Amino acid sequence: MPTTGTLYLVPNLLGVAAPTDVLPARTIAIAQRLNHFVVETPKVARAFLKTLSPERVIGDVAMVPCDPEAAAIAQCAAWLKAGIDVGVVSDAGCPGMADPGALFVTRAHQIGATVVPLVGPSSVLLGLMASGFDGQHFTFHGYLPSKPAERDLAVRQLERQLAATGATQVFIETPYRNAIMLEALARVLAAGTQLCVAQNLASAEQRIARAAAGQWSPALRAPFTDKAPTLFLLGRTPA
Repeated sequence: MPTTGTLYLVPNLLGVAAPTDVLPARTIAIAQRLNHFVVETPKVARAFLKTLSPERVIGDVAMVPCDPEAAAIAQCAAWLKAGIDVGVVSDAGCPGMADPGALFVTRAHQIGATVVPLVGPSSVLLGLMASGFDGQHFTFHGYLPSKPAERDLAVRQLERQLAATGATQVFIETPYRNAIMLEALARVLAAGTQLCVAQNLASAEQRIARAAAGQWSPALRAPFTDKAPTLFLLGRTPA
């Protein structure tokens, strides 16, 4: 019976940083030897792989974008069935965490391929650690609605969930809407609701701040740019 390849979930960097400062040696070594990848954005993936192996000829690497998903899943499965190891890389952080990955993992399991999640930065876990909020009870919501009225309603719902359960409420935003989201949170949340914002985690440009919503003045919001991956957390210190 033919041996299937292994599907490796390769964490990407969360910001500008030397890979050796963020990724374990094993993760780097496996990513360096893989020649077949399913990626969220080819340009971003090529840049990431180049930081791992500056001497590597990226044009020799077989790479398919996750979109369209059906075609990417079929190609990934074909590689695995042929005994080829495949890496999954998202634009930032861990594949499958608010990024493509879950469908490829599901298909790998269906065909009996081994799935190996590699160690690397996860903005959700790092943000929880840095917030001081309850890290045992939390909900990750991914992206909130982009339309203002729907976004504000979603924020109020998260605030109610926090009040009812105490569980930390975690979400992200498209980088170019960071400033808009921060303004909305300062306006919509009750003044005493605790908000933590974590940007460019595990990088030289990391910024983390926590304050009551009523204290998130324009001056406090200003350092958080519109060009960087950012995590937003509503929570309270665990009893």
